[in-house]
Amino acid sequence: MYEIYVNDRPLTLLSQAEHRTCGSALHVPDPATHLLAQYSGKPRTILQYVDMLEKASPKVTSVALVAPDVEQLWQDLQTHFRWVPAAGGLVRQAQTDQHLFIFRRGSWDLPKGKIDPGETPPQAAIREVSEETGLQQLELGEALPTTYHTYRNGKEKRILKPTYWFRMTSAGTALTPQAEEDIERAEWRSIGEVLADPGQLYASLRRLLEQVNG
Repeated sequence: MYEIYVNDRPLTLLSQAEHRTCGSALHVPDPATHLLAQYSGKPRTILQYVDMLEKASPKVTSVALVAPDVEQLWQDLQTHFRWVPAAGGLVRQAQTDQHLFIFRRGSWDLPKGKIDPGETPPQAAIREVSEETGLQQLELGEALPTTYHTYRNGKEKRILKPTYWFRMTSAGTALTPQAEEDIERAEWRSIGEVLADPGQLYASLRRLLEQVNG
């Protein structure tokens, strides 16, 4: 099963077997505006559902596409996008058990950024956290679920960004937000406090934090 956020709305890809066994547990923001559809096997039809979510129609706020082979559906979806991988970290402060969050462009976020050529996702995650927050003492932990979201870059082809997340621990406390990346604040906060905020949090990130905080 794959969950891709299009305009902050979930597009879920799942096999018929997954739909039978866990379909009722899907992340559906509003059942009244959720669309369940069978994949026809024609890649161009995927864009119909992507367009619905991109246009922010009030009638459809989430979509689940079901296919006999979810891996083929996932490959077909990727043909419509340029792949731009990123990596980032959920950093726990060792002394307080709080976590590192940044505030950028009107939303709380976790430090992350594009993976440079030749880098592994863990290397990129450590580098990006350090660059965006000034934190140097970072210990890499386990991998967390990968998130996926899409966007358009001007007139460029649609972009699909997977973000590879990792737990990290730091004994440091001093933070220096990277202003050139539009980061206004970097703060140690509890996950529960951030989740309790009704807005100012991307849906894909909220979903990740709910999973790791559950």
